[in-house]
Amino acid sequence: MSEGAGAGRSVKPKTPLDWLLEKNQPSIRYLALRQLLGKRENDPEAQLAKQMIPKRGWASDILAKQLPSGWWTGESLYRPKYISTNWMLLVLSDLGLTRAEPRISKACELWIERFAKKDGGFSVDNARRSELCLVGNTARALMRFGYVDHPKVRSAFDWLVKNQKDNGGWHCWGKNGVLDAWEGMSAFADYPRQKRNRSMKRAVERGAEFYLEREMHKQGARYGPWYRFHYPIHYYYDLLVGLDFMTALGYGDDRRLSYALSLLKEKRRPDGRWNLDAVHPDLEGAYAAWYRKRPPAPFALERPGEHSKIITLTAMRVLNRLGE
Repeated sequence: MSEGAGAGRSVKPKTPLDWLLEKNQPSIRYLALRQLLGKRENDPEAQLAKQMIPKRGWASDILAKQLPSGWWTGESLYRPKYISTNWMLLVLSDLGLTRAEPRISKACELWIERFAKKDGGFSVDNARRSELCLVGNTARALMRFGYVDHPKVRSAFDWLVKNQKDNGGWHCWGKNGVLDAWEGMSAFADYPRQKRNRSMKRAVERGAEFYLEREMHKQGARYGPWYRFHYPIHYYYDLLVGLDFMTALGYGDDRRLSYALSLLKEKRRPDGRWNLDAVHPDLEGAYAAWYRKRPPAPFALERPGEHSKIITLTAMRVLNRLGE
């Protein structure tokens, strides 16, 4: 072949999947192999990516800041928001790590000891009763880490069943369920179907109807942050959060998801990727005013306004469940 034979040949642009499979973020590579390509856990390619998660990329950077005690920052596991232990564990649970990593198991044992409450759920240090946002988030993360059969995780699901509101939703403080209280549904989405008892199945059905009846976004005045995609999620709701747990629970073919799905597709960039729209706290109204008086420390893996591997992975996971 002559020296310039390929000079005019255009280079094929990377597909979104190619981009997610890059080796610089082994967490995203591993999750894409498992969730988008359907690779089995024992697949050599998936196993190699998983082994690299604590050694390179976002998870490695977070683990490097863990203290010998097992926690991050101060001795409080919850404060300061959003950089203390509770928040770091929620992020790490999204990145494919498990209790097989000693640093994860050490932090989780501390988390369970400090957050488990007598009423069966989870809440912050020194709290007397559990709160929905912490019950759902902690249970979901612990399951992902490999604690699905832990007694405190099982009791958390009993708590979720008992504390579901009459309208099928959940709420941390008020009487009626609200869209923002999504953490119970996300926990059920990760709980193995074969382990769900009758009361859990009924709770999922009632919870799904609560969201579907409202078409995932119709509750009160229009609330801007619900239409922007975020990561980390912390305990905030948006339409991508809702689509992720609803499709995971098997409700992807319900026509009442049509608005949320159309928004998801509208937000896809011409290159097939999605942007990270904002980083929390992204709030409006009274909550925004309250947070301005007590500003948390924002934490992000990627830059708002730019293409995002974690948002793209989530969006593609949703569409993949729908066969698209």
